[in-house]
Amino acid sequence: MLKVKTLTAIVTAVATALAGMAGLLSANNDLLDLLPPGKPKMADPALVNTSQWSKVTTMKAYPDYRLRVKSPKICDSSVKQYSGYLDTAESKHFFFWFFEARHPPKTGDIPVILWTNGGPGCSSMVGVLMELGPCRVNKGGAGTTANPYGWNENAHVIFIDQPLNTGFSYGQRVDNSYDAGKDVNIFLRLFYNTFPQYANSQLHIFGESYAGHYVPAIGKAIHKANQELTKKRREGTLTKAEEIIAILPLASIGIGNGLIDVRTQYKYYAKMACNSTYPPVLSQFVCNAMDAAVPSCTYLIEQCYYWQNRLACIPADVYCQMTIMEPYTTWGRHNNPYNVKMPCKRHGQCYDIEDDITTFLNRRDTQRELGVEIRSYTTCSQWVHIRFLLSGDSTKPLHLEIPPLLGAGIRVLIYAGDADWICNWYGNKAYVQALEWPGQVKFNQMEDFVWSVDGEEAGEVRTFENLTFIRVYGSGHFVPFDKPKSALDMVNRWISNRAFFSTLDL
Repeated sequence: MLKVKTLTAIVTAVATALAGMAGLLSANNDLLDLLPPGKPKMADPALVNTSQWSKVTTMKAYPDYRLRVKSPKICDSSVKQYSGYLDTAESKHFFFWFFEARHPPKTGDIPVILWTNGGPGCSSMVGVLMELGPCRVNKGGAGTTANPYGWNENAHVIFIDQPLNTGFSYGQRVDNSYDAGKDVNIFLRLFYNTFPQYANSQLHIFGESYAGHYVPAIGKAIHKANQELTKKRREGTLTKAEEIIAILPLASIGIGNGLIDVRTQYKYYAKMACNSTYPPVLSQFVCNAMDAAVPSCTYLIEQCYYWQNRLACIPADVYCQMTIMEPYTTWGRHNNPYNVKMPCKRHGQCYDIEDDITTFLNRRDTQRELGVEIRSYTTCSQWVHIRFLLSGDSTKPLHLEIPPLLGAGIRVLIYAGDADWICNWYGNKAYVQALEWPGQVKFNQMEDFVWSVDGEEAGEVRTFENLTFIRVYGSGHFVPFDKPKSALDMVNRWISNRAFFSTLDL
């Protein structure tokens, strides 16, 4: 997660830059080219070892891409693992880490889950070592300990560092969710081609936080490519190279505490801070001021939704961040934006385990085992974050990509820990109810049912047809970290298409 102190500094800098450039910009200007470009990550020549790869695969249909794979033995040596890079001719290099299922189902093909963290610019290695991976990093980065609630209990799980220059990925810039989605689509097609044993495994795309933007974009890219492939196959117009491309078996997408429809979500920040089911963390005076900014914030976001360009979207992002988001830490110095139940020990740094992850992944033995080509690992990239901010990506309406997926029969799970502030459950539930799809009215008429895990209430569930919303009791932003048992029960039910209601789960 990008630290709130850093985010505030970025927002302030952008506001200053916009004020200075107001008379210079037009809708066609590339703001990214008007500001200092920073530096993309580059491979460390000392870490590049061509002999370490057990597989290097390409596809004629994608001549500009290749997949390099090796088999590490850390984190969980009891299961088969793969790590490596997807390379492109445009000097893009995406790092991934794959774990096979510990206890696969006795019948049927084993599902595949692809996981991405948010940010934008935060590494999915946080997902591996802090949240849902088969291991948790030890204090001080001194190795790892088995995680009994890893999501690879009943599924194969792929963790990918994306967009580019996140975690161990490196190369040319990517500054928007749609381009990132296209890259992940190609990665998955090469992955399934490289490992045909998973070809019939249902695919589930999951992520949290800013992945509320990534996941719908990835889902759209996969679904569109599948449609085009199906159409060509039906018409008999496939090229010889395209004949071996498989339809990706996309079964569902899942988003945890996601940022996706900011027009709806900004309305609920004051409520979560002052009038939630937890004690207030701000004064009512501050919350009233936040609420007073909502109409102007909403108007600016609507302009972004309509025009969908930087000139409309960046001012919306800056204004809403400064008037609604920033007061949370300005007036509550030790407020934890990811969990209202616990303070940050240090301003902007709320989870010590992040430091442990950084230490572990910067160890030379860890890097050699994984085959990474970046020497200096950071959990979140400020450079990626600011490039996405300056492309206007965070304010754009990625929620509009969900209804077409629902219409295609792809299942959608939205879940939210109810102690999170920054992507709180009130805003998440509100945008789910606002989704315009044929089942909207019926979904909103459904009751919320209690979901229990081992006899204890774990949350509330609302579902209709292929859309499900879950409120996870007592969890903050990182559900697999805060409530690991509940998170594993949730994902196991979801990928096996079992009901969340105990009366039906027989």
